[in-house]
Amino acid sequence: MGENVQTLAYGSWPSPIGAALAAAHDGHPEYLGFVGEEVWWTEPRPAEGGRRTLVRRRADGTEESVLAAPWNVRSRVIEYGGHPWAGTVRDGVPLVVFVNFADQRLYRYEPGGEPRPLTPVSPVGDGLRWAQPQLRPELGEVWCVLEEFTGDAPTDVRRVPVAVPLDGSAAEDRAAVRELTEARQRFVTGPRLSPDGRKAAWLAWDHPRMPWDGTELVVADVTDEGTFQQVRTVAGGPEESIAQADWSADGRLLYASDRGGWWNLYRDGEPLCPREEEFGGPLWKLGYQWFAPLENGLVAVVHGRGATALGILDPETGEVVDAAGPWTEFAPSLAVRGERVVAVGASPRSAYEVVELDTRTGRARVIGCAHRDATDPAHYPEPLIRTFTGPEGREIHAHVYPPHHPGHTAPADELPPYVVWAHGGPTGHAPLVLDLEIAYFTSRGIGVAEVNYGGSTGYGREYRNRLREQWGVVDVEDCAAVALALAEEGTADRDRLAIRGGSAGGWTTAASLAATDVYACGTISYPILDLAGWATGETHDFESHYLETLVGPLAEVPARYAQRSPAEHADRITAPFLLLQGLDDVICPPTQCERFLERMRGRGVPHAYLAFEGEGHGFRRAETMVRALEAELALYSKVFGLNPPDAPTLELAG
Repeated sequence: MGENVQTLAYGSWPSPIGAALAAAHDGHPEYLGFVGEEVWWTEPRPAEGGRRTLVRRRADGTEESVLAAPWNVRSRVIEYGGHPWAGTVRDGVPLVVFVNFADQRLYRYEPGGEPRPLTPVSPVGDGLRWAQPQLRPELGEVWCVLEEFTGDAPTDVRRVPVAVPLDGSAAEDRAAVRELTEARQRFVTGPRLSPDGRKAAWLAWDHPRMPWDGTELVVADVTDEGTFQQVRTVAGGPEESIAQADWSADGRLLYASDRGGWWNLYRDGEPLCPREEEFGGPLWKLGYQWFAPLENGLVAVVHGRGATALGILDPETGEVVDAAGPWTEFAPSLAVRGERVVAVGASPRSAYEVVELDTRTGRARVIGCAHRDATDPAHYPEPLIRTFTGPEGREIHAHVYPPHHPGHTAPADELPPYVVWAHGGPTGHAPLVLDLEIAYFTSRGIGVAEVNYGGSTGYGREYRNRLREQWGVVDVEDCAAVALALAEEGTADRDRLAIRGGSAGGWTTAASLAATDVYACGTISYPILDLAGWATGETHDFESHYLETLVGPLAEVPARYAQRSPAEHADRITAPFLLLQGLDDVICPPTQCERFLERMRGRGVPHAYLAFEGEGHGFRRAETMVRALEAELALYSKVFGLNPPDAPTLELAG
């Protein structure tokens, strides 16, 4: 340890990583695609109202934001969205179609001109929405998924593959949008065309299943007129989740199925590389890609157990060769052209960047959104991959980020405060990547433990199914087991443990405060707090039956809904908390928070409620993220008796 290291109490270390710096680096590139030889993608702009822009990488290596503010390339299909753009080259000029977030219309754009609408605004409900566009210029159309509201209720909605004219004739006329099939299922992904254009494949599922519970792989013949006939189910079912489907260059059907307990790759029903690894994941957004077939018969894959790698699979031998490089996590976003593969990769020392793999040489390099250290990387945390033991001896996976600062240490007799982070979903996963929000705390002397509790993805279907009818039990128990283990081994201060999370993680946080005495405080963001309310019309269609799997059917186990809801047990919460909510959230609406706070009224528990105009489910605006992060630090400072030099203020009401 250097001579200039100062001894200061945990939580009082001065850090160059401020909330504004963390907010500026929130989000990552997404939805990669080729436009001719160029790679394009969407990228967040937190300082521009949280919009997402479209970025192109020119042949000379320069990056250019294609659409100026206020254009926002983002779909609201199933509220979480989906692939929002597609592009090709015509007469040497890019032709792009994209979804604009504000009105959810599909637009046509050629550089040098203004975007022109291709679809109308719906007078009914929450509108017409589009995702996974595929250009069919030979037909003068773009094919995509249409989500159409038929009434004002969130569940008055239908979804169908459609063809939209590229000439703008449907811009004011819904009737000009051509539906590709009469087959009806509640949820569908965009159809993938076989190389000869004679077949289409897509995924479908219906309530009460979520796509990671059970999906069907549907195949149809494509007529010369561009409609689907002979629609049939070829794989999948209520207990088999197919995460993605596509066609090999020779017209064989590829798909990722978990029928063997892990999402593995299959070709015409035969496993290509049976491993206890995931070659797929939870389909929270339409158009996620964990694999992409190449023209030479090989398949680019994102795969792994816990962490993920980018590899090339040879279907004939089952061998996978991974790309060399520093990346330890790849997002489900792949695009291929010829022998080129582009992906989005990150590591504990670098944020997500656009990576290109040349399959001829095996060389991978960063080609876009290159990570640049915004501060001295000596201040980044140094995570530990840990496996803890929970109730009944079950394994719990976690990433532990101890307090870390190159110039400061704490007194030898002091143990650090720790915050348990519960990820959203709950069918999700905390990736092991550089996150400046984590560094914001660890560089000040506050440890962080991200828990991939039972129900998380990345560890097979059995691990994922631990949460079936156990939400509010297993997630709470697993987070508490990690927190207490850290305290018992002398890593964390037992009296200075906190928990935080957003969405389903907000639920786990609130449920943990109501059901345990492990934590001294908690930060609850855009949460579910009242299960019965959420299950009876307070959320959107996609998740409206999710609780039947996570908790059980409401009609059969109503007492369980009341028993587990923090809103029903406000009297059990005695620890201070911070509650953060977007006022435009339709997934976990503000009414959940308001009802909860009403029941907390007069109980004398210190708390603060910050509600943000213009924010939905998950914060995207820089100023919101700054306020939320600083308020969270202020909560811990008050409760744990910390003294950070840049301590923000937070008023706690009783």
